[in-house]
Amino acid sequence: MRYSTLNQINRKNVKNLQVAWTFHTGGLLPKVNSAIQCTPVVIEGVMYVTSPDTQVIALDAATGRERWRFNPQRIAKWRYLYNRGIAYWSDGQIGGARRILLAIPDGRLYSLDARTGRPDPDFGKQGAVELRAGIKRNLADLTYGVTAAPVVFENLVILGFSVGEGHVSAPGDVRAFDVRTGTESWRFHTVPQPGEFGHETWPGESWRERGGVNAWGGLSVDAKRGLVFAGLGSAAFDFYGGDRPGDNLFANSVVALDARTGRRTWHYQLVRHDVWDYDLPTPPNLVTVTHDGKRREAVAQVTKTGYVFLFDRVTGQPLFEIRERPAPQSDAPGEQTSPMQVYPVKPAPFVRHGFSEKDVTDISPAAREFVLEKMKTMRSGPIFTPPSVRGTIQMPGLHGGATWSGASFDPTTGLLYINANDMPWQVFLTPATPDKNYKFAARGIGWLTDKDGYPAAKPPWGTLNAIDLNRGEIKWQVPLGEYPELIARGLAPTGTENFGGSCVTAGGLIFIGSTRDEKFRAFDKATGTLLWEHKLEAGAYAAPSTYSINGRQYVVIAAGGGGKLATKTGDAYVAFALP
Repeated sequence: MRYSTLNQINRKNVKNLQVAWTFHTGGLLPKVNSAIQCTPVVIEGVMYVTSPDTQVIALDAATGRERWRFNPQRIAKWRYLYNRGIAYWSDGQIGGARRILLAIPDGRLYSLDARTGRPDPDFGKQGAVELRAGIKRNLADLTYGVTAAPVVFENLVILGFSVGEGHVSAPGDVRAFDVRTGTESWRFHTVPQPGEFGHETWPGESWRERGGVNAWGGLSVDAKRGLVFAGLGSAAFDFYGGDRPGDNLFANSVVALDARTGRRTWHYQLVRHDVWDYDLPTPPNLVTVTHDGKRREAVAQVTKTGYVFLFDRVTGQPLFEIRERPAPQSDAPGEQTSPMQVYPVKPAPFVRHGFSEKDVTDISPAAREFVLEKMKTMRSGPIFTPPSVRGTIQMPGLHGGATWSGASFDPTTGLLYINANDMPWQVFLTPATPDKNYKFAARGIGWLTDKDGYPAAKPPWGTLNAIDLNRGEIKWQVPLGEYPELIARGLAPTGTENFGGSCVTAGGLIFIGSTRDEKFRAFDKATGTLLWEHKLEAGAYAAPSTYSINGRQYVVIAAGGGGKLATKTGDAYVAFALP
């Protein structure tokens, strides 16, 4: 939910916010585009964070002083994947067990004593479980690990996995482990096996050795109902599905599982036969809304397509009608894209759909002419225009819409806050060489830009959005981020591509970093008005946390830079408070 009832920092005084402490983790590696994507967790005055090389560090949350650290000696081969946080478990007893659960990109799950940082000798082998050992597939050269923070339900730690998205890739099953012993408790096959529900959506042998369909963005848990929710990714290969005909369940689906057994309770597929890399990039938000005059507990799934889908939490019934409409079809030999795709009647998408001449940049005549010339040889059209050999302009792009950072929800107003990317991409299919066992690969995947490297669409290119889930309406939208050199040319803030989340508070504020310009900002949650900003030493590509120690409210953000935006890297956590 990322909502805090703290209100010491509020609309009136946020302008006085100043740095309370800064902590440098270390762990920056030479010649590596590292990042910190961790959302700090604060328990009983102790803050738990991770470093660029996935060390876990416990800090005094009031001062930033280090208490302990644990270095898992992460395998360098998988260093291009990042960690987004830890989970905390307690047995509930005074003086009892307290554990920090860390899953890392090279495929290990650790249980650490929260007081000392030492591995729990009763968990797995010397405090670690080798997650790759449980997979009946040769993973020697395949990505298989965890970037998202684990979730905890009762005495289970539950994981979604990051896997490769190439023609050969690892399975994306959701898995649960006993938090005391590390023994695997259950596994949900995201690609249904023979005899399982949905297997018929994988004709022939296309289900075998299939990868993707993974909860790489993480999971959410309804502890009261014993449900765990996943937003699942696309099936591999991302851009050509001629070797996987059908709708390919449970790819691109919201799935509700029994948290104790892993059995499917309900699901809803939001993209059929995905060839656009339109993963569901984040777990659904658990929300309570007023719908048709009644309070309803629901889940809200934000998407790369810019749609927000709202479902009854228990039954999976859509709260706003979901309809089908015809979709553009592929011209790639052997491809069979779905003739229909789904969309919600409400809310309207929070990003633009499709790309045509009317969408082309207008920041200068030369920029516009450059993009128009590019378009002459490429395929473009409405959303769900498939990749092609001549090149397809895709909007929304591979980075959304929404990204892995997800949304924040204010239960007092029913407003969902989501930062978004709103810029076109280009994707080219290329015939595979005869020695390959597949027909097409992809090339030239990236942002579609003007001659100076700015996005090819009219601004805004990045936005912060407030969506009223009670009414199904966008309340406000503002640009998020700026390019100083374009401001100097007299352009209004354009927004920038952004990665990292927000938190919303009872003080009337939304805190968010995320932007290429390396600023941390506070907005008025009612209007979207910018109230405060601070230039960090590196980009804040993570979600902030807020907490109170001895009556003083703090807001903390990771400033690690790097990542998808490849800005300068850093290793800082910066906490802010009032004087």
